[in-house]
Amino acid sequence: MRAIKAFPLLSAEEEYDYATRLKNDNDIEAAQMLIVSHLRLVVSIARGYMGYGIAQSDLIQEGNIGLMKAVKRFDPDRGVRLVSFAMHWIKAEINEFIVRNWRLVKTATTKAQRKLFFNLRSMKQGQDTLHPDEVNRIARELNVKPEEVKEMEYRLNGHEISLDSNTDDDGDESFSPIAYLEDESLEPSEFLEIQQNEALQSTGLSKALASLDERSRRILEARWLSENSNLTLHDLAAEFNVSAERIRQIEQKAMQKIKSHMLAV
Repeated sequence: MRAIKAFPLLSAEEEYDYATRLKNDNDIEAAQMLIVSHLRLVVSIARGYMGYGIAQSDLIQEGNIGLMKAVKRFDPDRGVRLVSFAMHWIKAEINEFIVRNWRLVKTATTKAQRKLFFNLRSMKQGQDTLHPDEVNRIARELNVKPEEVKEMEYRLNGHEISLDSNTDDDGDESFSPIAYLEDESLEPSEFLEIQQNEALQSTGLSKALASLDERSRRILEARWLSENSNLTLHDLAAEFNVSAERIRQIEQKAMQKIKSHMLAV
């Protein structure tokens, strides 16, 4: 969403110029500018379809396809702004995607049934079950059978399941799907990223140690990198026949060099 907001909106003159370049010269960069400047429209329309159990990212993706189709067919000489022209294509693409992928409405194949599916929620008076008079009214307005209205209402109501935990009157948390559906393991992309970072750090550390002189490398390995890193400054001072303060200075300088080398990797 932050990336979408970064794209500026186009003035009427800019939109006409880009659309003309696309139409006359097949300018792909102009098409890209028309698309990215209208991504907010796709998000706004996709949010209106959030009640059908499909991820918002999928809805936006399909809406983007509709937007691209609209840009391809847009004629700037007709005096209509792209936003008005694109709304139809975006909504149509999202509608088709929902009908194709929502398993409980694959039977909604006729135009009237699809109209029922996408309008039933807004035509209901409240959240209660439809009254027979309401069923008949909606059936007449949408040109479908009353039985189809009841069936679609049942499908819509039965499809939505709350994943969040609810709290009962005693204050105890009730069991809900979110309690057992959550997967705390890393996603493949995150796991791969961690592996790559560890590999880079290991390689970078090896190269950084190799850049040190033998005494500095020995001090760092003995103090920090060996399995039994328990040698004191005095132990190393006795080994190299220098003062403990001198060992501390060498260690500090080597650590700074290691840090600089790792930041440069």
